[in-house]
Amino acid sequence: TLQLTIAGDPCAVIAGKPFVPPAKALACQKYFAFNETLRQNVLTNVARVMDLYTFEDYYLKSPSPFQDSTVNIREELARINATSYATDYDFNRDLYLFTNRLNDGHTCWFPSCYLTYQSIIPAPIVALESNGSQAIFISPDSVDLLSSLGSNFTNYFDELNFDWKRLADALVISIQGRDPWTYVSDLAEDISGTYLDHNVRINSVFSSYRISQSQYSQRVGDFAGQLSVEQDSVAMKVVLVNSSEPVNVNIPILAASIGRDFIDAQSYWQANCAANNLTNGVDRKEMPAGSMPLRILARAKSLDISQRKAIALPPQYQPKLPPVTGGTDGVIKSYILP
Repeated sequence: TLQLTIAGDPCAVIAGKPFVPPAKALACQKYFAFNETLRQNVLTNVARVMDLYTFEDYYLKSPSPFQDSTVNIREELARINATSYATDYDFNRDLYLFTNRLNDGHTCWFPSCYLTYQSIIPAPIVALESNGSQAIFISPDSVDLLSSLGSNFTNYFDELNFDWKRLADALVISIQGRDPWTYVSDLAEDISGTYLDHNVRINSVFSSYRISQSQYSQRVGDFAGQLSVEQDSVAMKVVLVNSSEPVNVNIPILAASIGRDFIDAQSYWQANCAANNLTNGVDRKEMPAGSMPLRILARAKSLDISQRKAIALPPQYQPKLPPVTGGTDGVIKSYILP
């Protein structure tokens, strides 16, 4: 039986909307009460997977320079099993952050129930050279890039009378009152995950180009495009283009719907959360004789969720040269320079 935390239906309020304020998305995600049966089912399966995890001993004391990945897996699972949670979201978020700290793209907990919205800050950041040294800027192409999300995105900021376009190419002095490089490093340590090397995770915080299925896109980065809706705004101090004076800006965040369609809490749960015969495999005991499929062995697989965090690269930023025939496939594009 589906248990709810409060009266009313915050999921119905945002149903069918491509962009919503993060607080409203979070209210929907936190609408479902914590369920002990679900916790025990999930943790039992996670523990069984970890019984086969070759690198568990490695994580007890990860060597330099990977020491920030040190995690006592069994202690963390015991802690999560003993923690009191108010909502199913809180439990899954804790488990997600725990596996994320392993920084292993092949070993993750991605609960589809709560990765249904992506927060977008209209100020993706990049590292560029300025006066001979590296500095952090808001991406110079952010206006063209984010405008491609359409009027449902841009009108939200217009209604708030917030001019996000003026931030393009601004020099970043601080983020949330902290040195921007320190802020980026902390995001790489706690949020980015996937890669063991800290510097690779730092690159993931920044906006960057990518190729997937032979198509160009641009990630807004782990700063501007987290798969979390726990933050409504971000405070930055920047120096705008054609200015020399720093200004403080409080930038609103907007959440983009990236989950399956729903009309209310019940349909949200059924579409995005509830286990079914497609999520839990097949009960072979119930299969007719002779219809047993070929044996499929469990294997580690790196789950690429970066496509969720990427926007089609505007044509004006793509190469004008024709790609080499036969030299372009999947994640590679080859060109002959004139």
